Amino acid sequence: MKTFAVSAVLALGLSTAAMAQDFGPLVSAAEVQALSAGEAAPLVLDIRGAAYDQGHIAGAVSAPYERFRGPKENPGALVPEDQLEATLQELGVTLERPVIVVHQGKDDSDFGAAARVYWTLKSSGVSQLAILNGGMAAWSTEGLPLETKATVPTPSDIDITFSDRWLATTDDVSAIVNGERTARLVDARPVGFFTGQTSHPAMSRPGTLPGAESVEHTVWFDGSAEVINAPAANEVLARLGIGRDEEVVAFCNTGHWAATEWFALSELAGVEGAKLYPESMVGWSQTGQDMDNTPGLVRNLLNQLRGN
Repeated sequence: MKTFAVSAVLALGLSTAAMAQDFGPLVSAAEVQALSAGEAAPLVLDIRGAAYDQGHIAGAVSAPYERFRGPKENPGALVPEDQLEATLQELGVTLERPVIVVHQGKDDSDFGAAARVYWTLKSSGVSQLAILNGGMAAWSTEGLPLETKATVPTPSDIDITFSDRWLATTDDVSAIVNGERTARLVDARPVGFFTGQTSHPAMSRPGTLPGAESVEHTVWFDGSAEVINAPAANEVLARLGIGRDEEVVAFCNTGHWAATEWFALSELAGVEGAKLYPESMVGWSQTGQDMDNTPGLVRNLLNQLRGN
């Protein structure tokens, strides 16, 4: 787990190699500006889509979030490896150059887009990764400059093999649900989804995974659109009673909020066994496997009795 801030590296004037070892997982707007002005500037991927044309960080490449998502009927599904590789080549992504992911930063839910792209890039073999904490909203708050001219990326010849190290498949989750494998299943959705009171429109029925626990993605924020730092994430981890040596599978509806959960667990709190179930409840519900519904209603009643 990286603890040496990019700003400290820059202030000390350390080498590019040293900076590479301590790059990410979060950077501030000021750090992005300083890094982008350096000789070995990182590749900045702006995932906001149409908002890119209204103003973006100088040199940033437009990489809409939708390009890292599955089809409408199952948005959390993985992009086929050959298609993902072609996308990364087009965007100019390489295995050597650091990448900074930039989202809008409008709220804590929006962070999931950056976390999902980060997870996808890391699983593709990109090791030097960071997210602009607070996104373009933080950049604007700092009064930093924007440009409107689109950046044309230099295509790369990146060759990827998508890793399953941070991936939980439907078969993996099924084995956990059936008691054939031990892992904690954490539901990153707002509690109404967990209890079955509401559901995503692409789900065949409401509910959660049998044996899952509710850990809303909002626990990793302090009331703003910026995710908490590593020390604070470790405090949350202790409060949740999650050990760093445990396998923890994060899920939500479509692998968006759960990507935030994975990012906080893996990249901030150092849980080595943190995994993302990308298809999450939409994909699971479409398989026809068991859902936890009635216990969710009981949990909701208990929450009401506790005054939550």
